[in-house]
Amino acid sequence: MVEINGLTHRTRTMQLTTDGGLIPVCNIVTPVGMLGYGLDETLTTDALIKLIRNGAPTAIILDSGSTDSGPEKLALGCMSAPRTNYLRDLTKLVRLAYRFHVPLIFSSAGGDGSDEHVREMLKVLEEIAATKGNEHYRLKTVAIFSEVQKDLVRERRRAGAITGCGKPVPHLTEEEIDSAPRICSQMGPEPFLDAMYANPDFNIIVGGRGYDPSPYVAFAAFASKTPLKDTASPEAQRMWGGFTHMGKIMECGGACSTPKSVGATATVYHDGTFDIESTDPGSRCTPLSVSAHTLYEKTRPDILYGPGGYLDLTHSQYEMLDDDRSCRVRGGTFTFSRDAGSSYQIKLEAARIIGYRAQYMGSIRDPTLISQLDTLLKRIKAYVTQQHATVDGTWDLDWHIYGQNHLKKDGQMAEVFIIGEALASTQELANSVVSTARVATVHAPYPGQKATSGNFAYGLGGKVEIPLGPCAQFSIYHLMAVEEGEERLRLSDDSNALFRQEVTMVGVPTKPQVVPLEPSKHRRGLSLLDDEGGPVPEDDTKPPKTLGDVAGILRSKNAGPYEVTFDVMFKTEDIFRLVKESDILNAAAVARLFDLTEDDIIWSGFFDQALAYKATIPRLWKGKVAPNGGFMENDVHGSQRYIGLMNMELPESFVESWKNLQVQRGRSRSPPREKKPMTNGIKEH
Repeated sequence: MVEINGLTHRTRTMQLTTDGGLIPVCNIVTPVGMLGYGLDETLTTDALIKLIRNGAPTAIILDSGSTDSGPEKLALGCMSAPRTNYLRDLTKLVRLAYRFHVPLIFSSAGGDGSDEHVREMLKVLEEIAATKGNEHYRLKTVAIFSEVQKDLVRERRRAGAITGCGKPVPHLTEEEIDSAPRICSQMGPEPFLDAMYANPDFNIIVGGRGYDPSPYVAFAAFASKTPLKDTASPEAQRMWGGFTHMGKIMECGGACSTPKSVGATATVYHDGTFDIESTDPGSRCTPLSVSAHTLYEKTRPDILYGPGGYLDLTHSQYEMLDDDRSCRVRGGTFTFSRDAGSSYQIKLEAARIIGYRAQYMGSIRDPTLISQLDTLLKRIKAYVTQQHATVDGTWDLDWHIYGQNHLKKDGQMAEVFIIGEALASTQELANSVVSTARVATVHAPYPGQKATSGNFAYGLGGKVEIPLGPCAQFSIYHLMAVEEGEERLRLSDDSNALFRQEVTMVGVPTKPQVVPLEPSKHRRGLSLLDDEGGPVPEDDTKPPKTLGDVAGILRSKNAGPYEVTFDVMFKTEDIFRLVKESDILNAAAVARLFDLTEDDIIWSGFFDQALAYKATIPRLWKGKVAPNGGFMENDVHGSQRYIGLMNMELPESFVESWKNLQVQRGRSRSPPREKKPMTNGIKEH
C-alpha cells in the first residue's frame, strides 16, 4: 500500500474522522480544470495538507480533454496545449504526488486521449524523472488506451448499434469512418477502477479519452471499496450518484466557485454526500455557485447521460457549511443502463480534414463604403468566381464582419473589421481565392467613392494574407452500444479490446527521500482573483429594461460540438420566481431570439436549485447544422452567443411586477440571505 503521512491505508481506515455522522471515504484535489493550463503549486500544497488530516485516501485528479477547442486534435494529432505546458504542469504535480505520497490520475491525455498522446505523456513523465534532482522518483505508472478499431465501428454501424449523440448529430456513414485518422472512445469509470484494483500500489494513471467524471468516480469507488455490482438499490444509486455528481463538478476545477477560481477540493462521504471547496482563499463555493455549475456546458440540467447510465439531479440539494467557504451536496442518483434494461453505450469521437483554409483581414473606415458593404462583398465573391472559372478544385469564400451597425458617440459609423476566409480543396487554391478577394476588397469601385487609393486598411502583423493549413471538422460524435463486459479494462494483451493497459516503472530506484509535510512559507503565486477592479456595482432599484438587467449570470457555452446551451441565473429567489411565473422565458421566446422554430429547440426549462433557466439549441451556420471549429468558425467555445438573451426586452407587465416586488421588499439595501432552493424544481417547456 502507498503510504500517506507515514500511515498505510489499512491503518488509516481506523483513524477516519466523522462530520455529523458522515464518514469520509476519500479526498480529491483538482489543481486546475485542464492539465496544461497552469496551476498554483503553493495553493495545491496547502489544500493537500488540510485534506489529509481526516485520514481518508487522497488523490490528485485532473481531466485534460475537451471538444470545446475544436476538431484539430482528433484530425491532425496535435494536443490542446504545447508539450512544454504539460511538462511544466506535470513536473509540479509529480513533485506534489511524491511529497504527499498520493496518486496522480489524469484522463484524456493531450486533449483527445488518443493512444499517441497517452504515449507522449509517458515520455513527458520519463523526462521529468530523468531530470537532475529527481533521481529519487520511482513511479509505478499505468497507461490506459481507448482508441477503437475501425472494423469494430463498421460492424456495429451495420448492426444498427450506433446512433448520433444528440438530436442535431447526423447519421454515421462508412465514408466518415474511413476518413477518420483515429477514433477515440469515451471510457466510463470501469477501466480506471479495474486498473486501480489490478495495480493497487500505482502512483500515476495516464488515461486515454474518458468521460470527464470517470477517474473521479473510479477513485471514490476504489477508496470506498464500492463494488460494480448490486447497483440497483436506492442506497447504491445515491452513492454512485454522489460520486458522479462530484466528478461532474470537480473536473472543471474551481469553476464552481465565486469568484471563479482555478482549483478545487472534494471530500466524499460513505453515502455519496460530498463537500466542495475552492483552493483559493479568496473564493467561495456556495449553494448557488455549485448548483449553477451543474448546468454548465450540458444540454439539460436534471438528467445527464454518460457511459453506462445517467445521473439524475432532480432531487439534488446544496448546503452552505459553517466555514462560509464550502458547499455540501447530496441527493443525486445514478441509474446504470443494465438496471434500466438497456445496453451500455460509449461515445465515439473523430474528425477529418475537409480542405485547406486561408484568410485576410483588415478594416474599413469610410462611412460611404460601410453603408453598402454587403453589396460590395457580393460583388467581390462574383469577381473571385469569375477569376477561378477554369481552375480545378472546389472552394468557398465568406466573411466575418465586426461592428457593421455600430455608431460612434458623434453618430458617425464606426470602423468595421472584416476577415475573409476561404476553404478549398488545396492550400494553393485557398491562397489564390484569398489573394484575389483581398485585391478586390482594396480596389473595387463603389458608388460615391472619393478615396481612390484603396478601400481597406490591412496588413496586421505585417501579414497581407495568411495560409491557415488544413481545416478539420468533427465527423464522428456518436453512441455505440457495447456487449456485456466490453466496457471493462482488458488486462491481458488483446489488441482488439476496447480498453487496454500498460504498466511501466518510471524512474530509477534510490533511497526514499523524506520530505516534511509543512505548509509552504512562500507567498502564493499570482491569482486570477487578484483584481483591483472588483465586481461592477449594480443599481438594483432602477427598473429593468432587458433580461440582462435582472440576471445575475447569463452565459452560453458548447454542449458538445453540435449544440450551444444558454444559462440564465438570478441572484435571489423572489426574482427567479417572478421570471418563472411570468413565462417570459420559454422555447418560443428562444426560438424568436435566434430565428429558429420551436421544434429546433433541443431543451428548455427551469432548474430551481440554481435559480436558473436553461435552453439548448443546435449549432448552425447558414441554417445548417455545423459542429464547432470548422469553416467560418468565430466562437469555438460558443461563449459569446448569449447576447440576444441579454438584450431581450422585458414586457411592461413584467416591469410592473418587478416594481411591486421592490415595494414589498421595502427597498432593503441589505443583501438577501442565500436560501436553499427547493428540490423537484424542473419545469420543461
